[in-house]
Amino acid sequence: MDFTWMAWTLPTAIFFLVILGLIASMAVWEYLVPGGSPRVGILHFETTRGDRLFVSLLGSAFIHLAWLGLVGPSLWWALALSVVYAIGVFRYV
Repeated sequence: MDFTWMAWTLPTAIFFLVILGLIASMAVWEYLVPGGSPRVGILHFETTRGDRLFVSLLGSAFIHLAWLGLVGPSLWWALALSVVYAIGVFRYV
């Protein structure tokens, strides 16, 4: 198969490997502790671990897009902000 059209660079490969690792970790976590730990947080509706992962990934995408549009192409601070955001989502949502 010819994947040259996809522009696979090292950062792109790392990005997708991290997403794959997160999903695999969530699968192992669900296997070891079934049920998804549903709880009601600041959004006032029940969320599970998978919901919180989805919200943190979606929010991180918006943080990175906003950073690109407002600040520029250096994304290290956006990454740090996204990690803090994800920790907050898993803690309070």
